[in-house]
Amino acid sequence: MRIVITGATGNVGTALLHALESGDDDLIGVARRMPDTTAEPYRAAGWSALDLGDDVGRAKLTELVEGADAVVHLAWAISPERADPPMWRTNDHGTRNVLAAVAAAGVPHLVVLSSVAAYGPAPRWKKVTEDWPCDGVATSAYSRGKAGLEALLDRFEETHPGTGVARLRPCAILQRQAAGEFERWLLGPAVPAGVVGRRWLPVPLWADLRAQAVHSADVAEAIRLVLERRFTGAVNLAAPGVLAADALAGLLGGIRVPAPRSLVRLAAHAAWRTGAFPLHPGWLDLADRAPLVDTTLAEHVLGWKPRYDAAGVVAELVAGLQSGEGAASPPLAPPRGHGLLRRLRSLARGGPSHQSQS
Repeated sequence: MRIVITGATGNVGTALLHALESGDDDLIGVARRMPDTTAEPYRAAGWSALDLGDDVGRAKLTELVEGADAVVHLAWAISPERADPPMWRTNDHGTRNVLAAVAAAGVPHLVVLSSVAAYGPAPRWKKVTEDWPCDGVATSAYSRGKAGLEALLDRFEETHPGTGVARLRPCAILQRQAAGEFERWLLGPAVPAGVVGRRWLPVPLWADLRAQAVHSADVAEAIRLVLERRFTGAVNLAAPGVLAADALAGLLGGIRVPAPRSLVRLAAHAAWRTGAFPLHPGWLDLADRAPLVDTTLAEHVLGWKPRYDAAGVVAELVAGLQSGEGAASPPLAPPRGHGLLRRLRSLARGGPSHQSQS
């Protein structure tokens, strides 16, 4: 098949290239910033440098997807720095441009990476299936964006029945090679990533927090199966196991400091607002209110068998943070120059380093 992959340099895109590189498919990677195309797995694809959110990118994209058997849309600004293009431009305009290009070219199969974040809140320990309403979490920009994505796909399916649409709804997607990206999102230069996972590290978490995770390679395998089977519809993805607050704290550090969510959120907002930490408190709202998901459909219909459990997924990311892992692409490259001087400059910035997630 000829497969065009947007966001091919990111966490899932890199894993997908690994999953497809040994096959006979013609892979076309699309990204705003080019990877090292001589390095694995990026050398498995041809490349096109496009900003999906602007008019030039839209025109080029229509030409690029002409004759494609499938388009896999992974591009999404998750927690961009302030100097990056606005989130809404990448996520809303970029997706609309992809849909317009797919429609104009008559691409028969569109695979889109959505998220469990698109779902509205559910009872805390209930696992929801794919028919749960995609109302989002109001205080999370990421969640509202993914709910908006689902609405765009609904309208696209109504007006373009000739294109089969698959929507993957994974929980938190982690891998060792994504450590550099997560360091920039969660810690920034103010905190050394090597402290994560140390037994003495206190981790303030509220008692009823619960979390799911899934490995990037398992998400990539699900996409491969979707492409192979020409699957259409929505499908949830999560590794086996649900992590309660104590278990999560044990993986991230060693000591869970009991703290009400409201207090943790207040501290996170102050740290984000002053630039001490890049993590916006909207992510805490999402972690607290996003529902757990049932993966029966993926297992029975796709034959999906995740290789990693939730604890193993988180442990691998922690190991990557400790060792400074990354990949040969701008999104996944490990941060450089986090010396004392840069840490002091970060603390003296006096403003957020990343765009708001409110």
